[in-house]
Amino acid sequence: MDFTIRAATLEDCKDISRMIMELAEYEKLSDRVKVTQRDLEQDGFSKNPFFHGIIAEVPEKHKSKEGHTKVGYSLYFYTYSSWKGRAVYMEDLYVMPEFRGKGIGKALMSKVAQLGLAAGCNQLDFTVLDWNKPSLDFYLSQGCLDITANIGYHCMRCEGDALERLAQGDT
Repeated sequence: MDFTIRAATLEDCKDISRMIMELAEYEKLSDRVKVTQRDLEQDGFSKNPFFHGIIAEVPEKHKSKEGHTKVGYSLYFYTYSSWKGRAVYMEDLYVMPEFRGKGIGKALMSKVAQLGLAAGCNQLDFTVLDWNKPSLDFYLSQGCLDITANIGYHCMRCEGDALERLAQGDT
């Protein structure tokens, strides 16, 4: 299939927002999405962006059933490992269902890896839901490691009231 991978622009935020909702629905977590198109515009395309993005786009002749030509995306940001140094974190990797199995997901992930290496990163980190066997199998086939199983790390989070209490020292 004919497609291109390119850097996301401010004008892509509407489609990124749409695909974030599609991903959240697939993961059965759509009620947790709080980010708006405006948040994406501000957080990804300001002077000091919190994230970067890439888009998978198909020609008009291959558009989706709904008429979309932007059919996949990845959001990523740079982070730091106290053991390994520079790292890139891939927050999302998504391809619309009707375009899966055509190399688009692999191309998106490869581009994030290329961008990470170009920035001097030593590792690519991301999470995947434990029940998402197709994605787990895909990532393993790309040479990725399941560090939860292999090393025993758990991904932790503090949010909402707990984050407020922690920031105030009230824990």
